[in-house]
Amino acid sequence: MVDPSSGATARTVTTPDGRSLDVLDSGGDGLPLLYHSGTPGGAVPWPAGIQAATRSGLRWITYSRPGYGSSTPKPGRTVADAAADSATVLDALGVGAFVSVGWSGGGPHALACAALLPGRCQGAATIAGAAPSHEPDLDFVAGMAQDNVEEFTLASKGRDVLAPALEELAGSFRSVTGEQIVEALGGLLSEPDLAALRGPLADYIAALAREAVRTGVEGWVDDDLAFCAPWAFDLSSIGVPVAIWQGREDLMVPSSHGEWLAAHVPGARPHLLHRVGHISLVAALDEVLDDLVLHRQR
Repeated sequence: MVDPSSGATARTVTTPDGRSLDVLDSGGDGLPLLYHSGTPGGAVPWPAGIQAATRSGLRWITYSRPGYGSSTPKPGRTVADAAADSATVLDALGVGAFVSVGWSGGGPHALACAALLPGRCQGAATIAGAAPSHEPDLDFVAGMAQDNVEEFTLASKGRDVLAPALEELAGSFRSVTGEQIVEALGGLLSEPDLAALRGPLADYIAALAREAVRTGVEGWVDDDLAFCAPWAFDLSSIGVPVAIWQGREDLMVPSSHGEWLAAHVPGARPHLLHRVGHISLVAALDEVLDDLVLHRQR
């Protein structure tokens, strides 16, 4: 089905183990861009993202990770598991080489593609992407807003503690609108983000939130648990060009995460931007994509 407002075609892809994945594809003959949305978030049309991809000569593709939207949950999944699901999606679309971008909680999954799909993934970029949680030289929650500190504290205690708390939080997302999303995100927003979160961008973030919890909180739970566990791949194995984009005024994923990734991903190109937050960073999307295309492995 094509959404006329976005130009994206929705379809369902079946994995080798029989799970379903929701997929959106803008189509066209551009270099495929696999976009990993944040946490929580499902596959919803993002007209501005699709338009930015088109301007950069890219074909925009995204999918809902297991447990989001109508994608079948996969309890116990790791960050690394995203590479196999990504390959399944791309195979179903007849896609070979591609580049990958992940925003926020999607960042680690884009890095998984860079590490685990060599020869196919030609480059990756993280936009306010999280770093691993158990590294001795990174305080994972330092600089986060209190809401996120509390969420990851619960996640560290396991599914049975985390799931009821996220189910309670999900109540504010199930029918949230663009006009209500600032209130729903509360103290997670820095001043640059408050200024940016309006109009079509607010509508997109609200749609992400609604789709994320439409069928439950399994995807959100499993994302958080995966972030609090080993990622199951080695960042040092990445051999394709990677860019790390991070705002200095990010209260969701603090700038220390971007600094850590820039120091530990081989050959990473850091873009650490002042007076920019977590959501306002997408104002640089055209620059992110142009940079990704310019530096991709050929």
